[in-house]
Amino acid sequence: MEKLYKLAEKCKGSVSIEINPHKDYYQTIEEYINPEDIDSEVLKKIIDSNTLVELQFHPDSTVGFFIISHYDLEIAIDKALEYFK
Repeated sequence: MEKLYKLAEKCKGSVSIEINPHKDYYQTIEEYINPEDIDSEVLKKIIDSNTLVELQFHPDSTVGFFIISHYDLEIAIDKALEYFK
């Protein structure tokens, strides 16, 4: 949780986390995500584990944002924090 709070403090806008949003639409992960936006090894683990973590953060303003798709929340937060280095 400490890393999540650190990310929230650094962002000028919000931080949102969704876990398995594809299930809300009765879709498989393959139907829900755009595979072109995800590293192939990460994509394989997302599909194999049937777990999708989407971390959206607004680092510089409330308008621009990034979305990190991963199978592991902790790694997704670490990747978001890399933006600020």
